[in-house]
Amino acid sequence: VQLVESGGGLVQAGGSLRLSCAASGTTFRIKAMGWYRQAPGKQRELVARINSGGGSTNYADSVKGRFTISRDNAKNTMYLQMNSLKPEDTAVYYCNAVPTFAHWGQGTQVTVSS
Repeated sequence: VQLVESGGGLVQAGGSLRLSCAASGTTFRIKAMGWYRQAPGKQRELVARINSGGGSTNYADSVKGRFTISRDNAKNTMYLQMNSLKPEDTAVYYCNAVPTFAHWGQGTQVTVSS
């Protein structure tokens, strides 16, 4: 499976961004998927998870109520709507399965200025 993230950018605190993850292959639609992020000097963390059918989601406490994960299996695409962004959300964001595939995409940089 190849994963391509997009939609990152520079935004002021309180702003919004919508990330997209395009996946190749047929395994995407049968896997639980997640959005991960890695800030400079920190370990990569899972911030949002969605089950294969899209009906169940989970969030890290740090993003709960601000981020929304969704997926469109017909398009092999997953999304992360990020609202009320904070400077501490600054990181490279990646999509991957939960548990992860061996290969990661290049990620997309999100920078939130104060």
